[in-house]
Amino acid sequence: MFKKLSTLLALMLIGALILTACGGEQAEPTAAPTEAPPAEEPAEEPAEEPAEEPAEEPAEEPTEEVMEEPTEEVMEEPDVTITVWADDTRTPVLLELAAAFQAEYGVGLVVEQVADIRDQFVIAAPAGEGPDIIIGAHDWLGQLVSSGLLEPIDLGEKSDAFLEPAVQGFTYEGTLYGMPYAIENLAFFYNTDLVPEAPATWEEVVEVGTALVESGETTYGMALTGTTYDAFPLQTAFGGYIFGQDADGNYDASDVGIGSDGMIAAGTWVQENVESGFLADNIDWDTGHSLFETGETAFLMAGPWALDRIRAAGIPYAITTFPAAAQDGQSFLGVQGFMVNALSDNALLAQTFLTEFVATEETMQALQDAGNRPAAFVSVYEAIDDPDLAIFGEAGLNATLMPAIPEMGSVWGSWGDAFSLIISGESEPEEALRTAQNQITQLISGQLDYEIESVNVPGSFQAAAGCEADWDPACEATTMTLGDDGLWTLTVELPAGDYEAKVAINGGWTVNFGLDAELDGANYTFSLASDGPVTFTFDPTSNLLDIAVAE
Repeated sequence: MFKKLSTLLALMLIGALILTACGGEQAEPTAAPTEAPPAEEPAEEPAEEPAEEPAEEPAEEPTEEVMEEPTEEVMEEPDVTITVWADDTRTPVLLELAAAFQAEYGVGLVVEQVADIRDQFVIAAPAGEGPDIIIGAHDWLGQLVSSGLLEPIDLGEKSDAFLEPAVQGFTYEGTLYGMPYAIENLAFFYNTDLVPEAPATWEEVVEVGTALVESGETTYGMALTGTTYDAFPLQTAFGGYIFGQDADGNYDASDVGIGSDGMIAAGTWVQENVESGFLADNIDWDTGHSLFETGETAFLMAGPWALDRIRAAGIPYAITTFPAAAQDGQSFLGVQGFMVNALSDNALLAQTFLTEFVATEETMQALQDAGNRPAAFVSVYEAIDDPDLAIFGEAGLNATLMPAIPEMGSVWGSWGDAFSLIISGESEPEEALRTAQNQITQLISGQLDYEIESVNVPGSFQAAAGCEADWDPACEATTMTLGDDGLWTLTVELPAGDYEAKVAINGGWTVNFGLDAELDGANYTFSLASDGPVTFTFDPTSNLLDIAVAE
């Protein structure tokens, strides 16, 4: 049972000596918790009950020979255990590997289901309480690598078994920090009852959609489900971009493209088509999907995570790659994978588990089936038999990798605000996007200058506090009040539960503060054991938010 443990321990000793010789001090991480994970106990192997011995028959009464039932082998308690943090979708797949891994190496495997893995990891890992492996997205790399929390990974002879864009996604500054298992991106949906053939260009999309609106067959031609990630394929179709790239494909944070001519052209297209009635002026994710699922719009840009609900709605649909305009529209490409804790004592064992037990066709197929995402494992990807996933995979190969650089955190707020102003008609595209460009540039350089006119506490609790929706930085019900002491306060009554929040300045996301007063930082988390009041206090001098929950 422990036949390979000695070899692995030897490998670990060698690895430790190498790390001692080469490693430096780890950078202090920036804490970024979001929703606190449920207090889950590690899954334990149930102890097998020993089979009972058959009762002996009296000697004087000869009977047939009674065979003893074989006793099932009880898994011994391992001396070494590795821990994986996963979400609810991946956890069952990984748990299936535990017995085989322990039988082969004598090493236990604990898989803990954790919410908001990254945010918990940056707190737990430096304290020595983190897992050996986490599962997450490649765009986490900028934060985690700069904090010294990720161990480089060597895929060895398995290197060619993965899609090249997926490996590239987990490569940061020339070093591989993750083993990919899936890719994800948007594609273009259309209602086949209303539109028998996919439009080839955005001009054709508008022409067909407008005719449907004018005939009364639909309410709108299309609805956006967001202004940033969800609208990116449309924006890139007109030449828009987020960051420029150097000759090696690395993102250049000094070249911000939010105010570029291509992005302004996309903003102008959006504005014109909202005014014409082709494009819905609602940008809520759920509302946009509902409009498509009820036949009120003919077109939708969505990801594979929407497949289950669209299929359940029973709407006739087909999926294709994005229509052409100035250039082919590109979705962001996200890569999901496994990352190893650089501060773990079991880093070599963790890599062995990944390359020998996870990097197999069987496990990669199970992960694809569970997650509804095209596999990053070449043999599984090439054998996809779900036509919808196949189209997503095709669109993904033309996608552009989500920037993993830390500066990406400074982009989302102003980018989204600009398109919201364009869609509402409150600002012209060039003005909105040039302003956003300047704000982002200042955020990145740390030179943003602003005056506080209002302070809000947007978060996952807002609907319960009287807002129309969560994460609304302008909701009146969660607007704070300035006191004579210079502090901003808000008290709301909330039902028991786990929540998250942050601070938004002046009714938008351009200036927002998260945990530890970090600009564009991670969310604060808080919990109520029972219904009661919660008081938020914001100090504009330190930019810290205090959350007081009634005992």
